[in-house]
Order: sequence, then C-alpha cells, then structure tokens
Amino acid sequence: QVQLVESGGGLVQAGGSLRLSCAASRLTLPNYGLAWFRQALGKEREFVGHISWSTGSTYYADSVKGRFTISRDNAKNTMYLQMNTLRIEDTAIYYCAARPETDVILSPLAYNYWGQGTQVTVSS
Repeated sequence: QVQLVESGGGLVQAGGSLRLSCAASRLTLPNYGLAWFRQALGKEREFVGHISWSTGSTYYADSVKGRFTISRDNAKNTMYLQMNTLRIEDTAIYYCAARPETDVILSPLAYNYWGQGTQVTVSS
C-alpha cells in the first residue's frame, strides 16, 4: 500500500524557517510527480509546489515563490519543503501528494495519494 508520511511541522515566528519532509513508500517514484498542498482553517486546499521526481524540476505557486524550495533525496525516497521567511498567512495544514504522472497539475483532485498532513503555525 502506498504511503506518504509528512513530518516537520510546528510553531514558528514570522520571518522564521521550517523544513517539512514527506517520506514515500511503495511508489515507483521516477514515474511520479509529487506536490505540496496546504489548507488553512475554513479555506480550500491550495497548491504550494510540485517536483517531478525523475528530473527534479520544480514549480511553485506565486504566493511562495522565492521563499519555499522543494527538493528530493532519491536514496531516502523523501521530498522536502524548505520554508523561509514565513508569514502568518502561511499557517495551514501541509499535505504531500503524489500522482503517477510528472506534469504539473495544480488541482488536488488529480492526485491519487495523500499524506496525513502536518500543522504549520506562524505566529506574530
């Protein structure tokens, strides 16, 4: 059974940094695209960024471009989200997701597999 497990969330002050991890198992990763989404309280799930596992190419939402960086470690089958210069509006539950295609899709409906989510809270 495919598993995505996020970790690394927590409480941080505005302007600070956090790194989230998404450990993937039972995926044929070179054929997959992985993404980060987030969902703030009372809001819809929002695309954050995407990485093509085979090429490492990335794509980001405008709201996080220049502040967030997605990377992957092939040996550990793990994707990361480095979040810098965090803002209060970045507060949300962050999810990783995977689909068996490598093109960038912003809709959460296109993703087959999801992690359980990890809470990120940015305080003033």
